[in-house]
Amino acid sequence: MRWENLTDSDHARAADPALFGADAVTTRTFDTPEFRGITFHEVRARSILNRVPGASRMPFEWTVNPYRGCTHACVYCFARKTHSYLDLDTGLGFDSQIVVKVNAPELLRRQLASRRWQGEHVAMGTNVDCYQRAEGRYRLMPGIIEALTERANPFSILTKGTLILRDLEPLTRAARVTDVGISVSVGFTDHDLWRTVEPGTPAPERRLEVVRTLGEHGIGCGVLMAPVIPFLGDEPAQLRATVRAIAAAGATSVTPLVLHLRPGAREWFMAWLGRHHPHLVRRYERLYAEGAYAPKWYQRRITRQVHDLAREYGIGPTRAGAPRRIAEPPAQPVRDDPVQLSLI
Repeated sequence: MRWENLTDSDHARAADPALFGADAVTTRTFDTPEFRGITFHEVRARSILNRVPGASRMPFEWTVNPYRGCTHACVYCFARKTHSYLDLDTGLGFDSQIVVKVNAPELLRRQLASRRWQGEHVAMGTNVDCYQRAEGRYRLMPGIIEALTERANPFSILTKGTLILRDLEPLTRAARVTDVGISVSVGFTDHDLWRTVEPGTPAPERRLEVVRTLGEHGIGCGVLMAPVIPFLGDEPAQLRATVRAIAAAGATSVTPLVLHLRPGAREWFMAWLGRHHPHLVRRYERLYAEGAYAPKWYQRRITRQVHDLAREYGIGPTRAGAPRRIAEPPAQPVRDDPVQLSLI
């Protein structure tokens, strides 16, 4: 395991100094049902505020990622590639070898107090889910939220986890003093599909209950309808059922994002597809022949269908990232196709 390759960017491999040395790593396992088969690598990080590379399509510049690897085990997760930087397996290893930055809250507090920090928006849950199962044991997010609240620093959270409701009180306090944006990821409501592609996540209806509960407490919550999975979750009836459920939960917005398959995720997803839906393998090879993203015509079709349904059910479409209430980025060339954010 090459800990020296874990640099201050969770988005790309770089030649910067390592965040910590091998002597700073403690490896643990817990013999409890919820953590059986999972190994935790506890580290004391040297930096926790990560600048997003300039070439990124993300609508934010800074992130905080207290974990690497994710027990949600989503077969399509683009962050799988980051495990290869540590010589860890990007398949089952990504699902079961979890790096935990145990000093994240104290480190964030110190970095936010630096004179160099200008109070920029901080996005969380953009690489792996900060409310995955490990958070139930390590409880890093309350301290992170508290550190951001102390500085009235704007932030956002994207999650598939219902554990976020544990932190309802600190989130409510934060929303009184700064701009807080919450988004929940629900790409579909089909239970058969959910059980196979997102086996470690709460059921879609439980995630939508998070949306409802946050709204009842005055915290507006958008839904990233992501990913829309070609040929498995894109039938008109499936899209309608999902948007209808999102609207019923009181979501402030819905943003459809079509599945994309970057290296690392592509191999794992295609192997899964071959086992569960072998008749679709050739169709996927054709659809994604040009790279990680589905063709623009397909993305536009899904976006148009979901936006039409959103208007029908009384929730307006929004650009990617809007639920987080991030300031508009500098003007860029116009793109008609949506961009899938990191999930979780």
